[in-house]
Amino acid sequence: MMAPKIKDVARHAGVSVTTVSRVLNGEKYVKDDLKARVQRAIDELGYTPSHIARSLVRKKTDLIGVIVPDVTSSFYSTILSTIEKTASLNDYNLLVCNIIEDTDKELKYLQVFKQMRVDGIIIMHEKMDDEIRELIHKLDIPIIFSSVKPVDQKFISVIIDDYAAAYDATRHLIELGHKRIGFIGGDMRDVTSGQNRFVGYSHALADFGVEVVDDYIRFGDYKTQSGYEQMKAMLACEVYPTAVFAVSDDMAVGAMNCIHDHGLRVPDDLSVIGFDGSQLTEQVRPRLTSMEQPILEMGKVTVDKLLDLISGNDDLSAEDVILKHKLVIRDSCKSYVNS
Repeated sequence: MMAPKIKDVARHAGVSVTTVSRVLNGEKYVKDDLKARVQRAIDELGYTPSHIARSLVRKKTDLIGVIVPDVTSSFYSTILSTIEKTASLNDYNLLVCNIIEDTDKELKYLQVFKQMRVDGIIIMHEKMDDEIRELIHKLDIPIIFSSVKPVDQKFISVIIDDYAAAYDATRHLIELGHKRIGFIGGDMRDVTSGQNRFVGYSHALADFGVEVVDDYIRFGDYKTQSGYEQMKAMLACEVYPTAVFAVSDDMAVGAMNCIHDHGLRVPDDLSVIGFDGSQLTEQVRPRLTSMEQPILEMGKVTVDKLLDLISGNDDLSAEDVILKHKLVIRDSCKSYVNS
């Protein structure tokens, strides 16, 4: 048997197709007895409304597309859970695409978003080639960037001041007495988490007269294993640093594991500070001091701002939302007096 259609429901209930449509869409001004007849017909026929058909009529799909660079990251998994929760509370569903830093995947998924007529798009990375850049500027869909701020785009971003946050993290180590401070950075193609955090670290050293040691500056991919590998390279130096600042909690944990495997202790032999304020900070031992992004707030504000754009209550000329960072001191750093 063919699946029942909306006209079958109307015939069975003895009402017009328009009345059935109004009941399905939850519109007002439909009499209670008509609602009951329509609902009874729906139940008896086993009718399931077509989401696509309803979307075409309403010109609204209640779908938000999300581009995530790596869902295995503790930062992205946390912010994504908040985005999903906030979207769900507003009766939106997510189409989450994990691109693993693959621009070809991103291009394909953006085309899928276009075909699925999503109501809005959230992008959480900033490495875009010319083809992707051209496409997102042509899409007639509200777009917002979360946790990143590409330099050449017109869209609203929800971010922190990554330069200031990295500066403050480095200053904390300096104020503890450290003068040999290592740095495990991210991808320098990333303006936000790559370049800005490195410049913040470098300027803090310069402002406080701390020597920059090239062998102490390493770059990874924000993941735990790269933190381990870059820390291993630093420990191979004739004189290794007394403190290390890693620009993600994942890399900081990798660095701590490496320190432990080399028979050293955190923070007695080396202090370690991370970045993000993810769940990892409380799960490792010693607990990780971290420059905290307000991840939960960032996810909520991202969705709220996007919904404003979708509803027309805001426009693309609105300013970025810059949230406050905060140093959360735990157990992985201590004073150093003999550097």
